[in-house]
Amino acid sequence: MMDNKINLLVIDDDDINIFIIKKIVEKTGYNVNMVAKANGLLAIEHLKATFGHTDFPQLILIDINMPVLNGWEFLDAYEALNVTKKVDMYMLSSSVYENDIEKAKTYAKVKGFISKPLSIERLIELFKLLA
Repeated sequence: MMDNKINLLVIDDDDINIFIIKKIVEKTGYNVNMVAKANGLLAIEHLKATFGHTDFPQLILIDINMPVLNGWEFLDAYEALNVTKKVDMYMLSSSVYENDIEKAKTYAKVKGFISKPLSIERLIELFKLLA
């Protein structure tokens, strides 16, 4: 159990996935402030609003297929923000396309590709990497 609060941003347009991730977060035993945004544009607006604040995310889980700004477009928009703070980002997708997995590797900020559904063990692993 960590005393420090972990700020987690989940970018996904599927309410069921958000619900599942929220339940998994609760079961980790970590102190987590989870914010969910339904698309990349809302996530970028959230990042701009929390920039320089203590609730700026340390971990971002990004779905690929979303309306308005998809996961790839979010990453391009994120690059333009010139964030200097260390943020761990992972693509979290149900995509099984090898080209999506390969494309994720082309983004320096993306640490990995996680296939849905997210497991408690995998999330705890990600939280430990933040320390």
